[in-house]
Amino acid sequence: MEGEKKKILIVDDDGFLLDMYAFKFSQNNFDVYTANSGLKAIEKLKEGLKPDIILMDIIMPEMDGFEMFKKINDEKLSPDSIKIILSNKGQQEDIDRGVALGAAGYIIKVSSTPVEVIEKVIEILSNKKTLTQN
Repeated sequence: MEGEKKKILIVDDDGFLLDMYAFKFSQNNFDVYTANSGLKAIEKLKEGLKPDIILMDIIMPEMDGFEMFKKINDEKLSPDSIKIILSNKGQQEDIDRGVALGAAGYIIKVSSTPVEVIEKVIEILSNKKTLTQN
């Protein structure tokens, strides 16, 4: 990825994973923003954060990732962001639900290393860019 840094908002209630992914993405030319809950992510978006990518977990307290995704869509909080789910929930019904909400990708945590997650996010970002240029 050349050029300007892409903004990524990572939403996960697991502090260790949140810090680790924030560090890894920052090493790969991303401006990283984090939220440890769906509610905090919504707050940041309402305050004007416009990330290129929102990478979100599903299983979180207060508001799960699907609820957060629906709220972002319903309130048009970040319509131009590419939304990617990063979750341990890998059942087909969860994947289908994410896709129905508009997820550009669904990455299963337990079967992906951090490097693979970053590669997949970059790949999804590149594919989206190609689609919008056609």
